[in-house]
Amino acid sequence: MALKRNKSNIINLNLIVASEDGKSGMTIDQTIINGKCAKVAFRVINGAKKSAAVSLDHAAIRDLAEALQEVLATSDD
Repeated sequence: MALKRNKSNIINLNLIVASEDGKSGMTIDQTIINGKCAKVAFRVINGAKKSAAVSLDHAAIRDLAEALQEVLATSDD
């Protein structure tokens, strides 16, 4: 029997987008395995409560980015 070693480099990223007071917003959790994105999950934060995680595939994340760009294009900021 030959010895086979598998090594995985796992990175968990947690991004928080929150209001100025920090009481509402959302988290984006990304798992990267061996340099490739394995999973992305979103949670809404409302006070001390967090919603259930919602996982999106890469096509849905691209659509979300496009929707956010459209919203920002029409904002007054």
